Amino acid sequence: MVDATPTAAAGLDEAFDDVADARRRCEAFREVFLALRNEIGRVLVGQAEVVDLTLAALFADGHVLLEGVPGLGKTLLVRTLGEALRLDFSRIQFTPDLMPADITGTTLFVVDERTGRREFTFRPGPIFTQLLLADEINRATPKSQSALLEAMQERSVTVGGVTHRLKRPFLVMATQNPIEQEGTYPLPQAQLDRFLLKITVPAAKRDDLNEILRRTTGGTTATARPLLDADRIAAAQRLARRIVIAPHVQDYLVRLVLATHPDGERCPEGLRHLIRTGASPRAAQALATVSRIVALMDGRYAVGFDDLRKVALPALRHRIERTFEAEADGTGVDDIIREILERVPTVEPAAGGRP
Repeated sequence: MVDATPTAAAGLDEAFDDVADARRRCEAFREVFLALRNEIGRVLVGQAEVVDLTLAALFADGHVLLEGVPGLGKTLLVRTLGEALRLDFSRIQFTPDLMPADITGTTLFVVDERTGRREFTFRPGPIFTQLLLADEINRATPKSQSALLEAMQERSVTVGGVTHRLKRPFLVMATQNPIEQEGTYPLPQAQLDRFLLKITVPAAKRDDLNEILRRTTGGTTATARPLLDADRIAAAQRLARRIVIAPHVQDYLVRLVLATHPDGERCPEGLRHLIRTGASPRAAQALATVSRIVALMDGRYAVGFDDLRKVALPALRHRIERTFEAEADGTGVDDIIREILERVPTVEPAAGGRP
C-alpha cells in the first residue's frame, strides 16, 4: 500500500461519534477514492465517468457489465483495477466452445501413487478468485454464461452437490461487444439483472486519442501500484451502508422504479407502449446502493436527488425491456429513462396538498 493512503483508509471502519466524525470518515473515503482514480488514470486515458462508475460498483459490492465496441479500453480498465487492488485476479476469455466446468471447476477421480487410495478431488476453476474479468461474455453460449449466476448472486459455487464459498470481496467485471455484432449471444434477463450496473463505454475523444498514441507508441508502459487490500475495501463497503437516504429521497427512488412498469399507475403517459418489462426490485436496491457511493465520493454522508439521477442510466438500462414498437421507432432504453427522469417530480404532493 502506498504512503498516501493508509491514514485515510484506516479511518473508514470506525463507529460514528457525531456529525463531525461522519464528515471526517466521508473525507477519508474520498481520499481513498481519489487515490484509486488517479492511479487508474496513470494507465487508462480518459473515460472518467466509466472509471467513477466502476469504482462505485466496487465499493457497493456489485458486479459491472461494460459494453462497447472493441478497442475502447474495457479490458485494460479491469486489468488496471486488478493491479491497483491487493486482490486475487483471474481472467476468463469467453468463447463459443467454453464449457461451464471451464469456469467453475470440476471433480476429478484421483489415485494416490504412494498409497493407491482412490478419491474424488475438486479442482477449482478460475471463478475462485476475488476480481474476475469475464472478457467478451456475450461470445459464450447461454449454458456457459449461466455458470456465473450462482456465484454472482450467492458468492458460492456448487459442483457435484457440494457448495464451495468464494472469498470476499468477489466482483465480476464483464465486458461485451454490442449484441448486433456477429457471433454473440445476448445475455438473458436473469443474468443481466445480477449486474449492479451496465456501463456504456464511449469512443475516445480527440485529446484522449492523442494521449493514447503518445503513451502506447512510446518507449514506456505505465502500470498501476497496489493501493487497497480486501480488508480496506470491506471497511469502505460497510461505511457506504451507513450513508443516509432521507424518506423523501427514497420515495423519489421508488417512484422512478415504478414509472418503468407499463401496467402500473406510475408509468407516464406516452411511455407505456414503449416498455415491455419494467425494472425489478433489484433496480431499486442498485439505485440506493450506488447513490450512497456517489454521495461518499463527493464527501457527503446523505444521498440527494442528483445522486440518484447520476446513476439512473447505468442502474436501469439493462433492467428495462423495450417493445417491438420502440425498437422499430429507434427509441433506446436510455431515451426512455431520460424521459422518466424528466417527468417524475422529485417531490410529489400528498393527498392533502402538502409534500
